Amino acid sequence: MEWEFIILNALQNIHKTILDNIMIFLSNIGEYGIVWIIFSFALFIKRKYRACAILVIIALLINYIECDIIIKNIIQRERPCVVNPIDMIVSIPKSYSFPSGHTSSSFAASTIIFLHNKKFGVTALILAILIAFSRMYLYVHFPTDIIGGIVFGILNALLVSFLYNKSIKNKLVQKTGD
Repeated sequence: MEWEFIILNALQNIHKTILDNIMIFLSNIGEYGIVWIIFSFALFIKRKYRACAILVIIALLINYIECDIIIKNIIQRERPCVVNPIDMIVSIPKSYSFPSGHTSSSFAASTIIFLHNKKFGVTALILAILIAFSRMYLYVHFPTDIIGGIVFGILNALLVSFLYNKSIKNKLVQKTGD
């Protein structure tokens, strides 16, 4: 854990007002997966992206249940700002630290988007990385919380995508078998 505080404390040395505002903004749009839900609604408007939009919502729901409701409450890891109090520029979150919900939801959504559309997906992945970074910058998550969030998010997206692709193949087999 010491190496994690070295990273987090180093990030405290780069604080500038403009950067603080950007990181707070990024963190806020990642709250409850808001940016990804809005992105899904935008995708849903166009017929060819509807499946992607639905899969993003499903991945977000699975991710929320798994990470925010189950894993956080089993692990019960305190946040860095609780373990090592500093002057905070945001409110201290009430939930536990591992894994980062902002990060896991961002990577679940952005991975689904990337699997369906590389162009949108690269932009989504960049946003996911920035949201994840903002959580360390704001001193509310350890680096391993972020790594855990990335892993859970990607795995949840791959699971949802796998199940979707399997169901489409089953429908094709059933259709051709009739």
